[in-house]
Amino acid sequence: MSEKRNGCLTAVLIMGLLVSAILNIAFLSSRSSRMVKGSSSSGSPASFGEDVVVQPAHNGSDKKVAVISLRGVISSAEPGDLAETALDDLILQLKQARTDSEVGAVLLRIDSPGGEVTASDILYQEVLKTKAVKPVVVSMDSVAASGGYYVACAGNYLFAHETTITASIGVIMQSVNYKDLLGKVGLEVLTFKSGAFKDLLNGARELTEAEREYVQGLIDQSYDRFVGIVARERHLEEAVLRSGVADGRIVSGQDALKERLVDELGGFDQALEKARELANAPGAAAIRYTAPFAFGRLLRFLSEAPTKGGKVQVDLGAKVGGNIPSGRLYFLSPVLSP
Repeated sequence: MSEKRNGCLTAVLIMGLLVSAILNIAFLSSRSSRMVKGSSSSGSPASFGEDVVVQPAHNGSDKKVAVISLRGVISSAEPGDLAETALDDLILQLKQARTDSEVGAVLLRIDSPGGEVTASDILYQEVLKTKAVKPVVVSMDSVAASGGYYVACAGNYLFAHETTITASIGVIMQSVNYKDLLGKVGLEVLTFKSGAFKDLLNGARELTEAEREYVQGLIDQSYDRFVGIVARERHLEEAVLRSGVADGRIVSGQDALKERLVDELGGFDQALEKARELANAPGAAAIRYTAPFAFGRLLRFLSEAPTKGGKVQVDLGAKVGGNIPSGRLYFLSPVLSP
């Protein structure tokens, strides 16, 4: 029995040492990766690698179409694979595509219900910069709504499936009022503030009329920008948009074509052919950018893996719609990605 216990203890110690070694290597690798990205000789982050997708070049073409994917909620809070955030990753890919002389066009695949107003606008501006250098074709998948559609508007040519959910042209900001709940359990929130609006959207009390007007003004400001961009990029009358499809509704790809929100119905293959056509590069390879392997990402994946058992979490107003922080303006469709 003693020998058996000693054997088990030895195995546990060995496993512990291995885990410790892996964690240290991952930490040092992650730290080294950040140092390289932040202090390269050119002062800019490292580049993505590339991989051929769909089909390699044919007909002797030496051109490429860079396929860049925007998926999920557009947020500045999601960690990136190469840069600090997922938003930064997309910006790096767009920059890499427009500075690569072998890339003749960009095919932007969008499957997103939207997200933060500022993050969406940053991506929109980056796509505009890319479009100024080479054509950008947009291929909408299941959802390209609100902020997803906002970004899409920067493209030269927009494709949607008949069943794609898109549009949702509007702005939303939400909070949770839990004043009555606090009263039921005998809790009271004490707030000391420097000004009337410092605790704006405080869920422990009712919103004042002045606060309602102020928040609505912020919403209207962002909405005006959104509608103006759609009108300009899609060559539509702004007044017609405001009185029609730009009321926040979602529409199918088929209806989006009728409303001239997209240029054509089709999938990835049709969008790829259009990108080749606009780039004047028939037979161009379709490539996508991939981040190099890093132990830091592996460590993050392992740390985020679900553990056995569950927990109950009460979060009053900290999140709206899953993992979406409250207290921010959103171009966000009511149809959320799983």
